[in-house]
Amino acid sequence: MSEDPHLLFDHWMAEAEAAEPNDPNAMALATADAAGRPSVRMVLLKGHDARGFAFYTNLDSRKGGEIAANPKAALLFHWKSLRRQIRIEGALEAVSAEEADAYFATRSRDSQLGAWASDQSRPLADRETFEVRFGAMSDRFAGSNVPRPPRWSGFRLTPERFEFWSDRAHRLHERRIFTLADGGAWAEGLLYP
Repeated sequence: MSEDPHLLFDHWMAEAEAAEPNDPNAMALATADAAGRPSVRMVLLKGHDARGFAFYTNLDSRKGGEIAANPKAALLFHWKSLRRQIRIEGALEAVSAEEADAYFATRSRDSQLGAWASDQSRPLADRETFEVRFGAMSDRFAGSNVPRPPRWSGFRLTPERFEFWSDRAHRLHERRIFTLADGGAWAEGLLYP
């Protein structure tokens, strides 16, 4: 077993990519506003390396506002078919403009246009309003590349704690934790099920 939680994550993610039928990179992202009111939603992991775990969003969305007010978060990967989950906690920071541009360029054209058309998390009177806005963006960028909207970017969670959970019979689960110690080394331990 690995003593580096990033390498262990890579191993588990590779197994999930081979076994999960849909979106093995789906993760629950929990944030809280300035008053501590929590909210959670599913997002997609779009990058992982030694610096952390990256995802992208509209900065004016509810999650964007919560991150601006309280830049701490938790992630949860749950792979039911493997009977495993990983919890990760840490601080969030914005990705660079270059990273956001590079990722945005990989999205489908309709996803790019949708990022321009959507006021994510804001009230919407009816679906037709959004579809009209989407059509207007399609016309606006006809014949050209779609640039990244100024209000759309990404965040990276820098881990301070990992928990690797494996299901066991009779609820005698295995819970392996890693916490970031002073000096940047990982301290490893176990938790009772």
